[in-house]
This record gives sequence, structure tokens and C-alpha cells, in this order.
Amino acid sequence: MGAFLNTAFKVYDLAWRAAAPLLENNKRLRQGLEQRTLEGGLPARADLWIQGASGGECYLTWEVLRHLENPFPDRPCNVLATTNTKQGMEILERAAEDINSSRRGITLQAHYFPFDAPRIMRKALAHVAPRAALILETEIWPGFLRACKEQGTRIVLANGRMNPRSLAGYLAAKGLFRELAPDLVLALSERDALRFGTLFGHDRVQTMPNIKFDRMNSSSALARKDNPLKDMLAPGTDFVVLGSVRREEEREVQQLVADLHRTSPKTVIGLFPRHMERIERWKELLDLAGLPWVLRSEQNDAVKPGTTVLWDAFGEMIPAYALASTAFVGGSLAPLGGQNFLEPLTCGVVPVVGPSWHNFSWVGGEIFDSGLALMGNGREEVLALLLGQLAEPPARKAVLSKVRAYIKQRRGGAKTVCKHIAHLLIND
Repeated sequence: MGAFLNTAFKVYDLAWRAAAPLLENNKRLRQGLEQRTLEGGLPARADLWIQGASGGECYLTWEVLRHLENPFPDRPCNVLATTNTKQGMEILERAAEDINSSRRGITLQAHYFPFDAPRIMRKALAHVAPRAALILETEIWPGFLRACKEQGTRIVLANGRMNPRSLAGYLAAKGLFRELAPDLVLALSERDALRFGTLFGHDRVQTMPNIKFDRMNSSSALARKDNPLKDMLAPGTDFVVLGSVRREEEREVQQLVADLHRTSPKTVIGLFPRHMERIERWKELLDLAGLPWVLRSEQNDAVKPGTTVLWDAFGEMIPAYALASTAFVGGSLAPLGGQNFLEPLTCGVVPVVGPSWHNFSWVGGEIFDSGLALMGNGREEVLALLLGQLAEPPARKAVLSKVRAYIKQRRGGAKTVCKHIAHLLIND
């Protein structure tokens, strides 16, 4: 297997070299390019390296670090947190301000995740020399995993999810991934654990509570007087948030915006594309439908009734949910598995989703039975549910009370991860 691995990684490295010009011209990857290639310098040495792909995973990084206690009695525990996206980096920079000012003996540096080319990852791991690495969700990067193995860095994959399609792809190179297997996989469900076990070996897989429930617990409804967006909406304004809208469902959501504008003409709509590079396309779609819109970045005063606000600013979805009468969460009108519909609940808003939500099946179907989330089997049903909540919005305090009861027995994921990480750090 050793000779096969060496050959496979030589080919993998050559593929990264061939792709370099394309990567350098990619709009999303251009941000932080010097960190991704290590040409701008190397991150500092760290005891723990945490990788979270994008914004959602970086919030999980932040939550883990809130619970992590310094295992070293005579020095700080130094953490390197990396991400692949600009949004993730903005979250990690905020997390660093929080963690570094807390004086708990934990230091945090934020850095873009280096390109997975073996030569780059070997250089990064040799310099950072972490005792342990924590991978959040399902970030299976061969170059990173092999460099960790060569460096003697113990690897934990936590909050792990794996769908059947991903498993089938990985099994095409099962021998390779078995050699690169993390030391411990903490999966979100028995089904996920079975899939990870099939790939990596069942002896290294356990289950855990989802860290996102801890984030819900640490979140609280934002009062209007403290909301940074309060001046955008006059009190009593009907406000619908369409959050995390994906490219594959844009036409459906375009029609949903038009239907909302027609049936509730004074309602303000906050439209949040999942990826910022879709803003220009959304300008075209709204113009084609003849719908009035403004960019969030250009809106300083109260929004006129009947306007769609096209959100081109990061980090404001939670404050927007806190002002919303109701909310639709995207990734669910196309067969994509859904985006995080727990976020509106932390603000006392009952979310509406389409029929595709399997990425969040770990939440439990009883969340719909309890009325804490609503599902429509297509755009027309989603519209009806949104209009129903506009007509009779649930009381925020009552929703928050039900949410707390729902998650009470589902917390503890961050502490579970920290227990395993601390063990690896002090038993190097």
C-alpha cells in the first residue's frame, strides 16, 4: 500500500500544480490566496489545528473554543483555526477577538486553509506541528490527512455527516481513505456512524450530539432596541426573510418573491443568497420580474413597503431573523438537503422550508410535529405557510420557550468534542 500511496500522491500533487493558474483566477479563492499558497508566510505554531470549511463550520469552531479548557498548567494552549471561505474568515476573526480577550489560557489565530497540494500541506504541518487536528463536519482532504499522519498529529473528525452518495464516491478509493483514516470519528447519527465505519473502520467511530444545539443554547433573541438593523424597518412592518437561497432554486424563489409581492404588497422581503457571487444574477432576476429592490449596502434609511432588500452584506442574517415576521430557509426547494433552519428558531421565528431538508434530519422529524418548523411540498405550499404566519405570527416568547424545551436533552456536543481533544493534547 505504501508504494501505491506514494504514486497516488505524486499524481495528486501534479494535479494541483496543473490547476494552479485556474485557482489563482477564481474569484472566491483569490481572497487570501497568499495564505492558501503559503507564499505570504506560515501560520504560527499551534497545539491544535481546527478546520471548518465555511461560515457554518466556523461558528462550530467558535462554539468548541468557548468550551475548551486549557489542558496545560504552565502555558497557553495555542489554536490555529482555518477555513476555505471569506465568510468563514470573517467569523474566525470575530472568534479570535472573543477568545483572545477572554483570558482563559486559549489563544486563537485565524488563517485560510492551505491548498491541499501535498507539498503545501507537508510544509504547513511541519511548521505548525500541532499535537491534534479537529475537522468539523466532513472535510476529507487527502493532502491534509496524510501530512497529519506523517507529522504524528492525531485527528478527530467531529459533527460528522455522510450521505450515501458521498460514501459511494469515497469507496471508489476505500484502501486509500482507510490508510488516511482519522483516529476518531464523532458522527451525528447511527446512520452516519455506519457510513463512516464502512469507509474508515467501525472501531474508530462513535456518535455525539450536534454542536449546533449548543449554539442554539448560547444564542438568545435579539431585542429590537439592540438590533443593528432596527432603523431599516419601521415598527410593525411585515418583514419576510428568504435565507440561504441556493443557485439551483433561484427560479422558484424568484417566483416566490413575485407571489409575496402580489399577495402582500406592503411586505418587505430580505433576500439572502447563500453565496455572494450570485448577487449580480439576482439583480437580473428581480429586474426581469419587474420587482422593486435595493441593495442592503446602499440602504441607510427605512425600507419602503413592498421592497425586496438584496442582502450583499455578511453577518446580518441573525439580526434580520430577529426582526422577521416569518422566514423561509433555502436549499430546500431543490433537492439539496436544506440549509440551517435552526437559526430563525433562536430568534423566536418559526421557519418554513421546502420538501428537501435531509441534511438536517439529525434535528428529528418531531420538530415539524411540534410546530416549531413548517414544511411545504413545493413553492405554492411554502407561500401559503408564509402568508399564514404573516397573518398570525406566533408569539416570539412562546416559540423560544418551546425551543428551549426541545433542545434541553440535545445539548453537549461541544463538551464531548473538547473532552476528546483535551485527551489527545495531554497524551501526545
